[in-house]
Amino acid sequence: MTLPFDTISNTGALLPLFHETCEKGFKNGDNPTTIVERFFETYGADLSKDEHLDLLFRFIQYIERQVVLFDAIEDASFSTVNNMDGMGTLTSLQEYANSENKVEALKTYLEEFKVRIVLTAHPTQFYPGSVLGIITDLAKAIENNDLTSINNLLAQLGKTPFFKKKKPTPYDEAVSLIWFLENVFYTSFGTIYDTINASIFNNKNLENDIINIGFWPGGDRDGNPFVTPEITLKVAKKLKQTILKNYYKDIRVLRRKLTFKGVDKRIKKLEKKLYKLSVSPHMKTDFTLAFFKNELLELKTIIEEQHQSLYADEVQSLINKITLFGFHFATLDIRQDSRAHHHVFTTMVNVLNEKNTGIFPDNYNALDEAEQVNILSQIKGQIDLDWFTDEDVLKTLGSITSLKHIQETNGEQACNRYIISNNQTTLNVMQVYAMLKLVAFPDKMPVDIAPLFETIDDLEGAHEVMEDLYTNPAYAKHLKQRGNKQTIMLGFSDGTKDGGYLMANWAIFKAKERLTEMSRKYGVVVVFFDGRGGPPARGGGKTHQFYASLGPTIEDKEVQLTIQGQTISSNFGTLNSSQYNLEQLISSGIQNRLNDTNTAMQPEDVAVMDQLANSSYKAYSAFKSHDKFLPYLEHMSTLKYYAKTNIGSRPSKRGSSSELVFSDLRAIPFVGSWSQLKQNVPGFFGVGTALKAFEDANEFDKVTHLYQNSSFFKTLIANSMMSLSKSFFDLTKYMAEDEVYGEFWTLIYNEYELSKRLILKLTGYTELMEEEPTGKASIKVRESIVLPLLTIQQYALKNIQSLRAEAQADEQKIATYEKMVMRSLFGNINASRNSA
Repeated sequence: MTLPFDTISNTGALLPLFHETCEKGFKNGDNPTTIVERFFETYGADLSKDEHLDLLFRFIQYIERQVVLFDAIEDASFSTVNNMDGMGTLTSLQEYANSENKVEALKTYLEEFKVRIVLTAHPTQFYPGSVLGIITDLAKAIENNDLTSINNLLAQLGKTPFFKKKKPTPYDEAVSLIWFLENVFYTSFGTIYDTINASIFNNKNLENDIINIGFWPGGDRDGNPFVTPEITLKVAKKLKQTILKNYYKDIRVLRRKLTFKGVDKRIKKLEKKLYKLSVSPHMKTDFTLAFFKNELLELKTIIEEQHQSLYADEVQSLINKITLFGFHFATLDIRQDSRAHHHVFTTMVNVLNEKNTGIFPDNYNALDEAEQVNILSQIKGQIDLDWFTDEDVLKTLGSITSLKHIQETNGEQACNRYIISNNQTTLNVMQVYAMLKLVAFPDKMPVDIAPLFETIDDLEGAHEVMEDLYTNPAYAKHLKQRGNKQTIMLGFSDGTKDGGYLMANWAIFKAKERLTEMSRKYGVVVVFFDGRGGPPARGGGKTHQFYASLGPTIEDKEVQLTIQGQTISSNFGTLNSSQYNLEQLISSGIQNRLNDTNTAMQPEDVAVMDQLANSSYKAYSAFKSHDKFLPYLEHMSTLKYYAKTNIGSRPSKRGSSSELVFSDLRAIPFVGSWSQLKQNVPGFFGVGTALKAFEDANEFDKVTHLYQNSSFFKTLIANSMMSLSKSFFDLTKYMAEDEVYGEFWTLIYNEYELSKRLILKLTGYTELMEEEPTGKASIKVRESIVLPLLTIQQYALKNIQSLRAEAQADEQKIATYEKMVMRSLFGNINASRNSA
């Protein structure tokens, strides 16, 4: 009630009445337009039409800030709601290992196991950095019951804009995420590593970093023309500068404590050198990472031998951070689409042949794929970027020179992976191999080439592509230089968009099994890198449960996954949540391995899962092929408004076609549009149909057996329940009467009802998420907060449709309602931070 808006008293007093009107209206089967009009008839009869609209905009402002307040409350209560020493934490894991005499087995596992969370700039959250800072401060104030600070922060929140007038640059996105590195991960990663190092390894200097961070902003060029080689270099420099500043802060604290003979002068010298380097991170200096670490190790030895180990643990903590973060802080990945590479490669070959370099035969572009792969395997020569004028060629090859420069200044770990999106063939990989050779690394190549398989068809053939590569002498030699380790990325988001929820997850599971078997056959350790989003429809949900459910047929020495948007702030945005969720990921597969419970799925269960996935895929494919599928998204959802929100630097779709093409749709606006409709189709469509096939055949007991015996299937069902829990079809029930889309809406609703009924039958629950009271309660509160927002959004969309249908459309009114739709997008998405 203290937000400093004009006429805030009216807003604060009327919003609860509007909320009540919405609740009663939907219970009575009213549509959003009727609900809004009834509210104004009852409580705003003396207001003009313009004042009605003004009040709706004030409601939006108010609700946006209610969401922030609830975010802060959840952050403040994290350690109360979650047992910080309970199941899945390091404390629990260590206690189990001690009680079962398996400490050595735990050590062996941790000496080779790694978790990498990769921060992406994918726009799934609308909070600007200033608001994220307020959430952090507000959470602390709430935790401390500091009412004065709470009031001041709420007032600050009222004055702080929630939307951006122009799109951020890729560098802006990088800086926003570096805030989390500097203020959260530096401490939480360090704390976890300190705990493992001290309590499990007795402060032995570990070679394995165990947990590390990947970073996409500035290096991810897939569909983003604004990511240039210059931006990549600028981001790498910022990462190095930030980690050096963090080290400098720690050294300053240590200098005040290490006042002992033989230590004080050396720590002062370190401080001065570190300061100079933090100001000019790319200056030439003898202050190398090895020197820094070795100097601290020597100081620690002196303290232990001559000064009763006073503050030795704090020196060790800084050494641990250096092991984790080096001079790079986070590993910058380079990523581009194979189709973009193909254009670049064709152009590059033509230019090189015009210059008679002899690198490629004149007829190279006319050869078949096998012949091209053979030539690329034996590629020799070096090229000069000055030979090219094509912008795409210069950017692609320039990103490789940037990669090499970053390794020289920040260390190899700073940038050592090239990811190929939409990878379909062996040739896609070998084109990148050849470009790396020709541009920067003619001999040894300190770069991992990671194909990303996304569509159902590509997942089916992924193991055949990898066998081609493993048996290719040149590529096999490259892998040997990289420790016979191959990273393969798998795309949950685009997989779900392409094949539906069940099929995408099962196709990835089976692809991992085939890829594991193939890799082991050739003595290669495969590392799976999962492209996951926040909601289950994009591979999110209870992520640690998913990894804990994978059997021994899938390689699990490393866990790598993308973290994006609201998942960063909700799961890793505070010290408590970051530490807790990282520990959950670390222990996700260890408990099963120590307990020998990580068994493979039985053949009869595999058969049932196959049948479920295929039935679901058939239903989803038919749904996707429906003639109203794309028009419904375009005309009845908020899809086209995502491009106007200015939350991400890259375009909202891949192609340049003015018409909506399914393959051009990015997964985020695709899934987000269904979420805004409160239909959450990608998280459940086809599940009900698949389950019903077993019910109709009187074989539902087979699915029940699968559910009881497969942690993997149980996790899929739990995550699908999240999607169903956040669906609210009363919001769009009016669409059932629409002449054009009524039948299509009913098709979606029937699948929702069917999925809900049969999932409850399968689980034995009386209501969805029955055994997850905390998550269920969070969803309930958030859905209640945004109910008026959803109503306003649908009201605005309906008015836009009506105005467009008029002979002379009032463009000014349309613009006002479109602004209303976009503003309501913000709060609805931000309220979904619980990844449901």
